[in-house]
Amino acid sequence: MSTNTGSAVRARRFALVVTAAAVTVLLSGCLNILDLLGERSEPTGETVSAELAPYYEQVLTWVDCDDGAQCATATAPMDWANPTPETDITLALARHVATGESMGSLFVNPGGPGASGFDLIHDDVDFAVSANLRENYDVIGWDPRGVGRSTPVTCLDDEGLDEFIFGIPDSAVGSDEWLAESEQVAISFGQACFNNTGPILQFIDTQSTVHDLDMLRAIVGDEKLQYLGYSYGSDIGSYYLENFPENAGRIVLDGATDSSISVFEVGRVQTAGFQRALENYLAACPTSFDDCPFPGGVDAALATIRELYDRYDANPIAAPDGRMMDAGVIDIAMSTALYSQDSWPFLNDLFSEAARGETDTAFFLADFYYSRDLDGAYTDNSLEAFIAIYCVDYPVETDAAVLVKQQELMREASPTTYRDFPPTADLTCLNWPYKYIGPGITELTGEGAPPVLIISTTGDPATPYEWGVALSEQLQSAQLITNNGEGHTAYNGGVACIDNAVDNYFVNGTVPDADPNCGA
Repeated sequence: MSTNTGSAVRARRFALVVTAAAVTVLLSGCLNILDLLGERSEPTGETVSAELAPYYEQVLTWVDCDDGAQCATATAPMDWANPTPETDITLALARHVATGESMGSLFVNPGGPGASGFDLIHDDVDFAVSANLRENYDVIGWDPRGVGRSTPVTCLDDEGLDEFIFGIPDSAVGSDEWLAESEQVAISFGQACFNNTGPILQFIDTQSTVHDLDMLRAIVGDEKLQYLGYSYGSDIGSYYLENFPENAGRIVLDGATDSSISVFEVGRVQTAGFQRALENYLAACPTSFDDCPFPGGVDAALATIRELYDRYDANPIAAPDGRMMDAGVIDIAMSTALYSQDSWPFLNDLFSEAARGETDTAFFLADFYYSRDLDGAYTDNSLEAFIAIYCVDYPVETDAAVLVKQQELMREASPTTYRDFPPTADLTCLNWPYKYIGPGITELTGEGAPPVLIISTTGDPATPYEWGVALSEQLQSAQLITNNGEGHTAYNGGVACIDNAVDNYFVNGTVPDADPNCGA
C-alpha cells in the first residue's frame, strides 16, 4: 500500500539518466597490493581536534575502476559530535582526473536527497560538467552517507518496495480505515529501515553530510572547497557556506532551494510549480505536437486530467505485471516528465494511454523515477535514502488546525492534481524511528564566504525560481544568474549564457557584475 510520504516534496530528487557500475573500492588505511597500484591523495594536514584528526588525516587510495574513472573509499564518524572508531561509516568516491593541468578538485552533488554522486561522475561526467571544467579540475562525485555505495540506508527488498510504493489500500480512499491502513504501512516501513540499517539511520541528516564534505575536501588535499551542487545539492552547498565559510572556494548552486521556509512550504511551492509546468505544457501542446491529446485549450485539458485522477482513484486498473495504476502512479509519472521540456512527448503518451485504460507509459515513467528496472529490481536505494534524510531534516507538523489550513493551501496550489486525503500528519516521518535533528528553519547568510553563484530557472517546477531569488538575497556573497526557460536546473544544458558564466567563474574566478538574465 502506498503512502504519501515524499509526494509532497517529490521534486527535490534530481532525475538523472545514470547506470550502476561494478567498481572496486578500497577502505582507506587498509594496506594491500592494490595500494601499490593506486594513486594516493595527500591530505592538507590542517589542524583539527585530536578526536577528528584521524579522519582529516586519512590518506585516500584511488584505484582505476573502468570508464577512465578512479574510485576510493573514505572513513567518517557516524556521529560527528561523538566520533567513535567502532561506529565509523564509509563514503564511496569516484573521480575523473583533469584532462589538462589540474587546478584541484571539483566536488559535484546531483541532488535528491538520495541521488548517487558516485554514479553521476563515474558513468556520466560529461553530463555533469562541461569539457572546460573537465580540463581544469579533477571532478569528484561521492555518495553521501546513507546513499548507494556509502554506508547505506536499507529497508525493503524489491517485492517489499513494490508493495510500499504501488500497493493499493483495501479501504476507500480518505476513510478512517484507509488512514489506519496507511499508518500501519508507515510503521512497518520505518521498523524495517531500523532493523536493516542500524544506528546510522539516526545520523543521515544534511548537517552530517556537510561535515563529511569538509573532511573530503581536506583529505583530497584542497585548502578550499570547489563545489557544484544541483537541486538538493544546493542545500548541502548552502549549509557548507554557513558552517565552513573559511574553507569555501568557488561554489555554484544550480536549482537552488530556500532553507528559510518550512517543509510544508517546500511542498506547497513545488506543487504550484508543477501546476505551472503542466499548464505550460498544455498551452504548447496543440501547436507543438501532432499527437497532442488536448486540442481544446488549457482549461478543458486541466478538467480532463482532473477526471482521470478521479477515475483511477476510484477504480485503479492493472498493468500487465499486476501492479495497479491509480492517480498516484499517474501523478508521479506526470511529474517525472515535467522535469524537462524535452520529456513533454511522454506526456502525450501518458494521457492518451490513460484515457484508453492503458498503463505502459505511466509505469515506464514511475519506474524511471523510482530507479526500478524492467525486471522489477530497484537499482539503487534513492527512495529509502530520500525518506531517511527527509525525516530527520524536517520536523513533522501535528497540529490539527494547521493541517486543515495546509490542506486548503495545497488545494489552491494545484486544483488539478490535488487529491482529497484527510488532513493528517506525514505518517511515515511521524512514525519514523528517529525524530527531527535538523538545524531548524533559518535564513543562511554565509558570512565571510567568497562569492557564490546561484542559478535559478524561471520555469523550474522542482526548485522554483522564487527559491533561487530568496537564497541569493540571504547569502551575503551571492550573485543570482537567471535562466529564463523551462526545466529543472540549467548548467551544462546547452544555454551558452549559463554555461559560460559558470565555467568562467570556476576557471577564472570571474563573477558577473549583475544578473545576466540568460535567455530573456
